[in-house]
Amino acid sequence: MTQSAVESARALMGRAIQLAERGLYTTMPNPRVGCVITDGEGNLVAEGWHKRAGEAHAEIEALRVAAERARGATVYVTLEPCSHTGRTGPCAEALVKAGVARVVYGMEDPNPEVAGSGLQKLRDAGIEVEGPVLEERCRALNPGFIKRMTLGLPLVRSKSAMSLDGRTAMASGESKWVSGPAARADVQRLRARSCAIVTGVETVRADNPNLNVRADEMALELLEAEQAAEVQPLRVIVDSELRTPARAFILQGDAPTLVCTTERADTERRARIEQAGAEVVVLPQDKEGRVDLLALLKELARRQCNEVLIESGATLSGEFLYRGHVDELIVYLAPKLLGSTARPLFELPIERMGSILPITITDMRAVGHDWRITATTDIER
Repeated sequence: MTQSAVESARALMGRAIQLAERGLYTTMPNPRVGCVITDGEGNLVAEGWHKRAGEAHAEIEALRVAAERARGATVYVTLEPCSHTGRTGPCAEALVKAGVARVVYGMEDPNPEVAGSGLQKLRDAGIEVEGPVLEERCRALNPGFIKRMTLGLPLVRSKSAMSLDGRTAMASGESKWVSGPAARADVQRLRARSCAIVTGVETVRADNPNLNVRADEMALELLEAEQAAEVQPLRVIVDSELRTPARAFILQGDAPTLVCTTERADTERRARIEQAGAEVVVLPQDKEGRVDLLALLKELARRQCNEVLIESGATLSGEFLYRGHVDELIVYLAPKLLGSTARPLFELPIERMGSILPITITDMRAVGHDWRITATTDIER
């Protein structure tokens, strides 16, 4: 391609990425995908994006708008068109039937059921295929989907709020509110893009949280907020001995709740929790007799969870981090001092500098009066 053609392809793929981002809160467990169609002269013909699981994929949405103008057109799509039949038909086949001349893709589909076969189907039909284009940005749309498809595990984020002196709550457990309203709205948006929210039984007993997505607290336009809260993430309690109170808020409401326990749990307690509306699953236990966290994450991946948010106290959050299960840390830093007797951010069994856990800060920005620090972990266990 000429330099101008390369620049045009990047610009049109950039537009497809913008469209895909509209599905940030609604496509789970499917990937977020955007599509743009242009005619032979490069004029925009149609746009589309995947809105929610079970509905038309981005390519189908765009083809519906393009209709007969799709014949001989060029299609720009952020993810390789699928070649298998799920709840909807294969997009690669639809593109062939529509008579498009060229497909430019952002990245190959990591789904083993596709993994290049969609592109090959296009080539076999005589369609020109080019890509990847803006691959890194296209991958950033779906980090959880990619990890689940390649490793069989969800992407894990750990969310915490702390004071300037690194404390999360007073010694008594009092913690409302460490961070301000803008940070709390940001957390609502983090929840909305997550397939599951994980907490520990100690947090349930101490704070009695709902852990749901509340549209009126997201600081978004009303329609977008309502759509984001339409499908609630799975609420997950790590509770090795089933000490969750049957009347806990997290067991109530429309959002589903999964309580993960071990074979040590009392059967009568299990019955009470199930009667309260939650699902209880028995998972393998670690050496300390607690729920094995890797087994928990594999179970969530089996349930098609792409992105998982950890919202728990210092002990469980620290255990996820120490075991190398956290991909991304999000910490809200509040301009407050809670004092030396207040509770720490993480409980970590580190005693020597040689044992410190490395992280890499990737973003830092103001959120209201607080700062949000985003970091990736470099921990291998």
